[in-house]
Amino acid sequence: MIGVRLRMANPKNTVIIMTDQHSPKMLGCAGHPHVLTPNLDLLAANGVYFSSAYTPSPLCVPARAALATGRYVHQINCWDNAIAWKGEPAGWPQNLPSAGHYTVSIGKLHYRSEEDPIGFNERIIPMHIADGVGELQGSIRPDLPERTQGRKLAEEIGPGETSYTAYDRDITQRAVSWIAQAEKNPPHNDDGDQVPWVLYISMICPHFPLSAPKEFYNLYDPDKIEIPKPINNEYINAHPWWQAFHKSILFDKYFKDDSHRRRAVANYYGLVSFADDNVGKIIKALNDSGLSEQTRVLYTSDHGDNLGARGIWGKGTMHEESAGIPMIFNGPDIPKAIKIKTPVSLLDVYPTLLDCLGLNANQAEGSLPGTSLLDICNTKNQYDKDREILSEYHGAGSTSGTFMLRKGAWKYIHYTGYAPELYNIEEDPEEITNLSDNPNYADILADLSDCLHKKLSPMTPDSIDATAKAEQAAHIIKHGGRDFILGQAQIHGSPVPGGKSTRVNE
Repeated sequence: MIGVRLRMANPKNTVIIMTDQHSPKMLGCAGHPHVLTPNLDLLAANGVYFSSAYTPSPLCVPARAALATGRYVHQINCWDNAIAWKGEPAGWPQNLPSAGHYTVSIGKLHYRSEEDPIGFNERIIPMHIADGVGELQGSIRPDLPERTQGRKLAEEIGPGETSYTAYDRDITQRAVSWIAQAEKNPPHNDDGDQVPWVLYISMICPHFPLSAPKEFYNLYDPDKIEIPKPINNEYINAHPWWQAFHKSILFDKYFKDDSHRRRAVANYYGLVSFADDNVGKIIKALNDSGLSEQTRVLYTSDHGDNLGARGIWGKGTMHEESAGIPMIFNGPDIPKAIKIKTPVSLLDVYPTLLDCLGLNANQAEGSLPGTSLLDICNTKNQYDKDREILSEYHGAGSTSGTFMLRKGAWKYIHYTGYAPELYNIEEDPEEITNLSDNPNYADILADLSDCLHKKLSPMTPDSIDATAKAEQAAHIIKHGGRDFILGQAQIHGSPVPGGKSTRVNE
């Protein structure tokens, strides 16, 4: 239960806008030379742009569970896209309403089921994992199956409309309507007092299928798009973890040629611009209602997308394109037109909401690993080189658990049981040169490894990996066993509310 003593004299409303699979590099304000995101750029220009933001896990279900609870994936055991949050441990969607504040979700939640005690005062057109079960093949580890969902990704290249673009349009319209209604009839608590509210608007695009509405696809010429950086086959063949990943995740092989790939990238760009347009409509609704002066807006995504870089499409890796996320914060008491290099995470959202609503954290919430973004925004130090951000991955394509630690200029990637990677993100933002074997960086490698182990203590990478695999194995047995699951058509994305699960072989 949250303490209710106010920390601030005038707590504010908060709008969280989350898209799905938005690479942090695909923004005008991030310096991308082609992607058009005028609304997000304006949001950043009038607020704070975090240039080193990360997901707690580069996969939908674990990332969203971590966002809801404010805890690391290994603390809540939501390992992959089949083991979803079911309301335990409790997070801000339950705790904020219990403290008398009003919370609303519109759109994708990706929890287990509507029947679970997942909180919110209102849940509008929520999406959860497919059939309450999700994507079971991703739980089959460490003997990884060959995954053929990538064929459908390559076949569905647009332009065009999909159930996801239609869903996002509906989410946006409902959000605009809710904001207009909140201005006329703001939420009140049981005592009749007007209370601050949190509106969580969660859309899907630019998540695949890579089929952008035509007006947004037409913003880009596929012939002018550069092919992403190529795969390093020599390195892949020398690293067993990466060998297993590429034998399991087969997206790139289904593209016919580079022209096909360019068209895929152009559609992703179009979907980013489509998402930006939806964000613009929501911001306009806040401005038109007069609520913008009372409302902070946080824009982010659950994870990124490799988008063909190194021959990888989708998420599941610790590369910046996948583990990185966009994050923009705007509104009352937020500095304007600044870029903050201090690494941040989706785990910072829960403490931020407490801060925005003027709430004290109780003892349990005081142990959350995140920090309020308001505190980070308003410190004079815009680059805390000592702050450590952790991400982890235990899903499809991973023969063992992967852990990423970002600290200052450095990114350390721990592949449980295999050789690590080390990158200087400031000098090598494209992560081309792995420094882990360079003796000149042995001390840095050892220090970051020690930092990772301390952050995970009393657990270790090995013990977390073993726990994840044991729970995934039990989950597979519960749902019929490996052979049965591999004999079923593979799920290709979660269905929109009222829709049917799409399977590859149907």
